Amino acid sequence: MRPFQDSPIARDGKVLILAYDHGLEHGPVDFDPVPETMDPEVVWDIATHDAVSAMAVQKGIAEAYYPSYEDDVNLLAKLNGTSNLWMGEPDSAVNWSVDYAAEVGADAVGFTLYGGSNNEIEMAEEFRDAQEAARDHDLPVVLWSYPRGQGLKNDRKPSTIAYAARQALELGADVAKVKYPGSTEDMEFAVDMAGRTRVVMSGGSKTSDREFLTQVKGAVDAGAVGLAVGRNVWQRENAAAFLDGLEAVIYEEASVEEALDRI
Repeated sequence: MRPFQDSPIARDGKVLILAYDHGLEHGPVDFDPVPETMDPEVVWDIATHDAVSAMAVQKGIAEAYYPSYEDDVNLLAKLNGTSNLWMGEPDSAVNWSVDYAAEVGADAVGFTLYGGSNNEIEMAEEFRDAQEAARDHDLPVVLWSYPRGQGLKNDRKPSTIAYAARQALELGADVAKVKYPGSTEDMEFAVDMAGRTRVVMSGGSKTSDREFLTQVKGAVDAGAVGLAVGRNVWQRENAAAFLDGLEAVIYEEASVEEALDRI
């Protein structure tokens, strides 16, 4: 496992990854609330906020825009991803190699694993190759550990999310990105199951300022090192102000009320 204290995608041991792989994963619908965000430069500009420790994007976005932001934003290369046009059992195409991500200038790599999918074995083997290549380049590895598939009746069940965190540890991820299971106690269970793999909360669909900050506070209090978030930041008209609030909760361990005062 790569030492985390000097991780290029962390700030003071905490993480706020701004995710912008949604154009591939979800399509135009995610840009409807704030149409300007279909322009990647708008979100890259948001990512220059001091609270953001890395930005996660797919290959084409990295190639086209990262050279203009490499002095201000740490790049997390999201190696796999599949469009929402795909209607089969959950799977994720590997779209670029770790070697090429390193050439582009990545500071870390990210990979999605759908545990419980009929395609889990193939994805785990692809992750093995990516994880070992990342070690050759001394790049941190973030696993989007998302239980999903026809065999799963409830992918938000606390024991399922804890299992996802454990998968990340067992497979060699440095950071596990998991769903919030609904309470601080249940998130603490996931953090404990992850062992020395750090845990970050997945942002998910946009909610109210208070509701989202309350979830983030619950995750941080449970021992999570931060957040990987997309829509709950750049679907807001006041994205920079909301990042001020998230900065307070994640890095300063402020209360929800204190964070709301920053927005």
